[in-house]
Formats: sequence, C-alpha cells, structure tokens
Amino acid sequence: MNISLDKVKKLRAETLAGIIDCKKALEESKGDIEEAKKILRKKGVQLARKKSGEATTQGLIASYIHHNGRVGALVEIRCQSDFVAKNDEFQKFARNIAMHIAASNPKWISLEDVPQSVVEEEKQILKEQAQKEGKPSHIVDRIVEGRIKKFYDRVCLLNQVYVKDQEKTIKDYLQQTIAKLGENIKIHRFVRFELGENQE
Repeated sequence: MNISLDKVKKLRAETLAGIIDCKKALEESKGDIEEAKKILRKKGVQLARKKSGEATTQGLIASYIHHNGRVGALVEIRCQSDFVAKNDEFQKFARNIAMHIAASNPKWISLEDVPQSVVEEEKQILKEQAQKEGKPSHIVDRIVEGRIKKFYDRVCLLNQVYVKDQEKTIKDYLQQTIAKLGENIKIHRFVRFELGENQE
C-alpha cells in the first residue's frame, strides 16, 4: 500500500515515533492513523526494552516546588543525545517526574536500590503483624511476600502509581516516553525537600 508522506508526518507529529516506524505502522494498519497509533504503542514497550541497555550521558536536572513553597524536588533525568535533552516532550517528562516526587515522597528509584537490611527488617515487621493477626503459620510467608510488594509500591519511584494518571505507574510512563522519543531514558537520582524535615 502506498502511504503518503503527509500521513507519515502527521503520525510522527502525534506520536514522536521514528519515520520508519510510522511508515511501517501505517502500512500494517492500511493507512488508518488511529490503528497505527495502537500498533506503535504495542511495539513501544518492546522498543523501550531494547533501548533500556543503551548508555545515557546527556539529560537535564528538573525541579518542582509546590505552590505553598514547603515541598520541592530535584531530579536528574538522563538520555542518550543532546537533541532529545532539548526536546519539549523530554523536558515535560522530567518536570512531571520532579512534581510526582514532591507529591509522593519515594525513598528509592527501583526495588533493586532498596538496601537488603531494610527489606529484611520490613519482612520481619510484616511477619510479626501477620502472626499477631492470627494468620495460619503455613501462609504467613505468602502474606509477607504480598505485603512486601505493597511496600515496594509505596517507597520505590518506578513502582508508584503516577499522580497525574492513576492508570499507570512511573515505570509505564517512563517506557512510554522512551518509546515516543526513541532513546533510552533513565531516572538517575533525585532529592526531595520538605520544610522542617531533617535531611539525612
């Protein structure tokens, strides 16, 4: 099927996907732009996975300060090229992540970052709670595993539900942005400030 360049450009403008990806998606959808968007979204997660191992040496530091001036955050977001670092979509993503951090107060970026000593201590607390609740001993470990997942969802940035879209996690939002921009993007580090709170 012959796909017009205008249609490819329109799809690219709306999705920020690569020209070749847009052309292939339009060919697959027989020229239907909405269907092509769905195809790109499905392939986007795969693209994000492929990109996730690539080096990130560019990027920016974004900030957010709540309107009351009592809570704020700084976050370093990395990408692969200066071109993407200057992209509006990338900068919007970085600002949104800074705002989310200020609002949701994560302690670590991913569950791999949580110190093992913290995990073990939390598991012990959860085990004691389950026992006090009178849960049968043979299912206590399973209960602890379920509750430790909720702990990760609360304290790890990538596991948290995104404050501006309750349908997705920060990890989902990150992968969608990687797919849109066609480059690996990494949330490298962050710091959150709250007036009157002691910083470690």
